[in-house]
Amino acid sequence: MKIGISACLCGKKVRYDGSDKKDEELLKLLQGHELIEICPELSAGFSIPHEALEIKDGKVLTSSFIDVTEKLTQGSLKELSKIADCDLLILKQKSPSCGKGKIYDGSFSGKLVEGNGIFAKLCLEKGIKVFSEEDKISIEKELG
Repeated sequence: MKIGISACLCGKKVRYDGSDKKDEELLKLLQGHELIEICPELSAGFSIPHEALEIKDGKVLTSSFIDVTEKLTQGSLKELSKIADCDLLILKQKSPSCGKGKIYDGSFSGKLVEGNGIFAKLCLEKGIKVFSEEDKISIEKELG
């Protein structure tokens, strides 16, 4: 299978704070499959590191409350073309770009709310099967 995956889950240090979220258990589960690494924030031109981003009232804001919705949307659209023929997508939970189901509320206080990041939302609208790294049981079932 061809699987799109958040680059930070593969160990790339592309997160806003210059870190990664490498998930060894997930990568072991995906062995033998073709992985297409994506990072909408990198494609949007954000530097590493950069200010934290959160979504409030449908807008992506930096921690200094600058609206960067359009910038992240453009980066997300670039990444969308990379995963067009993927069988499924595994994205980093809680991210303002990749979060599926849960995202931070825009107050920069660590509070989570139901919702999807900009890239995850675009993918779901296109009918792409999207999972978070926390959905390992469902991913394993998809892989057969």
